[in-house]
Amino acid sequence: MRNISHALITKVIVFLLAVVCITGTVKTIVNMEVNEVHLSSINQDNYFESRAFADESYGIISPLAQLIGKYKSEEHILSGKTLTEEEIREIERNLVMNLSYPYEYNDNLSEKENHRIFKEIYADDINRKKDESMREQVREFYRLLSTLEANKGIIYYASNGEQVFSNSGFNKKEQFEAYNTYMLFEDYQQKMVPNEAKESRYFDYFTHEIDRLNPQTDVIYMAYKEPYLQQKIQEWESNKAISKRLLNEFLVYVAGLILTFVYLIIVIGRTSFKDKEVHLNVMDKLYNDLNIVIVISLVSMSIALVIEGFHDIYMLLTVPIFSIALLLILSLVKHIKNRSILSHTLIYQLLKKAFLAVKHVFDSGSTGVKVVLLVIGYPVLVAATFFIFPITIGLAAWLALKKVKSFNRIKEGVEQIKNGELHHRIEVGGKGEFSGLATNINRITEGLNKSVDSGIKSERLKTELITNVSHDIRTPLTSIITYVDLLKIENNPEKIAEYIDVLDQKSKRLKSLTDDLFEAAKASSGSMPVQLERIDIVSLLTQGIGEMDEKIEASALDFKLAHPTEKVYVEADGKLLWRSIENLFSNIFKYAQPASRVYIDVEDLENEISVTFKNISAYELNISADELMERFTRGDESRTSQGSGLGLSIAESLINIQRGKFIVQVDGDLFKAMIYLPKFTKE
Repeated sequence: MRNISHALITKVIVFLLAVVCITGTVKTIVNMEVNEVHLSSINQDNYFESRAFADESYGIISPLAQLIGKYKSEEHILSGKTLTEEEIREIERNLVMNLSYPYEYNDNLSEKENHRIFKEIYADDINRKKDESMREQVREFYRLLSTLEANKGIIYYASNGEQVFSNSGFNKKEQFEAYNTYMLFEDYQQKMVPNEAKESRYFDYFTHEIDRLNPQTDVIYMAYKEPYLQQKIQEWESNKAISKRLLNEFLVYVAGLILTFVYLIIVIGRTSFKDKEVHLNVMDKLYNDLNIVIVISLVSMSIALVIEGFHDIYMLLTVPIFSIALLLILSLVKHIKNRSILSHTLIYQLLKKAFLAVKHVFDSGSTGVKVVLLVIGYPVLVAATFFIFPITIGLAAWLALKKVKSFNRIKEGVEQIKNGELHHRIEVGGKGEFSGLATNINRITEGLNKSVDSGIKSERLKTELITNVSHDIRTPLTSIITYVDLLKIENNPEKIAEYIDVLDQKSKRLKSLTDDLFEAAKASSGSMPVQLERIDIVSLLTQGIGEMDEKIEASALDFKLAHPTEKVYVEADGKLLWRSIENLFSNIFKYAQPASRVYIDVEDLENEISVTFKNISAYELNISADELMERFTRGDESRTSQGSGLGLSIAESLINIQRGKFIVQVDGDLFKAMIYLPKFTKE
């Protein structure tokens, strides 16, 4: 299911469905526009409540109301009585704006006097403009008459007491009341039949012109002829059916578009639901701001084609336009998922490159270069932001104050460090010269602290070394001296032989201690010769375990070796590596819990090989791993066990001079030693 949901073919199919839904949605909207469909008619049961009836009635009422209320006749218009004071003021304002030499306003005169003088000076121009307005009103008067004459299905009568406009011989309201559908407006009264017309939500829309008439003199009667009315009702019912069909199509296409688009948003850029990475392609290299500009341009072009009426061309271009737009939108969705919606913009990249270029010059240059950049850059910034100059000055003052505070903080910190407070840290936030200087001073103090701690630790180790060496060497040496004195006075051959055996053991013990001490000193000094070569680490461990078979049986330890199936090679010195491993084996035989398991794991870590030794200690490990690594330290603090305590220290030094790492970890009674060596690679 996961593979199907995120498969390329599935995405392509859903994408095509989305394009189909977009095309269908747009086509439905265009059809509504072409057919002049009013969706409001879907919820209306009666033609007289519809927008269509309101438009039809308004087309007669509005011209009649303007004819009897405003224009009346051509003579009335040319007499200038139809020009309102507001229209005259508008003529005068337009005249002032279009004058080559504007009228100079005299501040010493009143507004009324200035207006009177203006009218006297430009009386001819004002009259000419008035004549043009009156001629335009005459043209509007005859246009309204033509509109009324074009009407064939509605009879009307309108009068203001002087002028009469009618397309029939009827002049009595009773004559209009004989029709099944009529409207009467007179003497503050409005009568409509059928009553649904008055209850229509569009009632005020087609009757608001009546409110401007004089109810005492102006009357308007109109009635619908039955054949014409039936024709309009049939057209409305047909349009209603078309509206329902187009609305259903629109809803289906919109639902399909939402579902397909949501699916594409979820799966785009991913190969499965668990895939956290966003996979980008060639199209996603287009900068997001350019992407947005192209999408807006495509959508604007499609809207312009609809508005301008190029419906046939528009339907041909819909598929390519919206296919490209949808691809670009999905590319933006990918960048939103990838959190690169801002960083992958052309503006951002240009600003970033400019910033990095200046920063590179600023960072790599001397203090003099930086001062020059500031001296040049700040005036440029002030000039570019002149309209917010106070803000720029305030920002510069704030930055300068921050730098002064940083300098004072560094100055005070250096003074404290000079007085011996080596643990004091200078805290300077941000980036820049002062921050870098504070960081360097802190590193110097950290280095001083480490040097002091290292010196103290070295002195402590020297003291412990002398104490431990003295103790470990004095014990066999004291025994040797004691038994030599006994030999001088002993005559019994059996006793003499016993003393000689003791002397042999103690002398060998003394030799072992001095050899270990010499090897530890030599290994830690790094003066031992190292010959790096290819070593099969698994074979080395297997051979070592085989050679120690007797010791393993005597200790009853169970060695478990885990290693990769393929051979792994390390770059090391064979003798030094075996000496390190031998020391670890010796440490295990001395301190591991008898009859327990010892785990040796070999792992391939790409660039290096790790060898881990794990065993359960026979003694309580009541000291830390760092203390175990110190010379002449044993796992038991009572020091009753045999050994010099140098095994781990020698192993660490030998591994280090082979460019490896040696780490010891203690977890309860679990002792773990880990060796990391470079993996052998063919050059």
